[in-house]
Amino acid sequence: MGIHDWARAALGQSLDTAKRDDFSEELALRALLSAVVERSAQLRPTDDLAQELTFLADNLDPERDYGFMRP
Repeated sequence: MGIHDWARAALGQSLDTAKRDDFSEELALRALLSAVVERSAQLRPTDDLAQELTFLADNLDPERDYGFMRP
């Protein structure tokens, strides 16, 4: 199992727990994201983390075309 597979499995388990505790999936995901960013900020330089988060936010749309991609 790769690290991304592990992360998806851990996320699924966390969401299952949140559902059992009557938290909405959206609320649980927002709380998890905040916790991950908070913990990451303890381990990584702020600028590095901010750049990664900006990249992820800028690339949320799976339908987006990029200038360097061929049709």
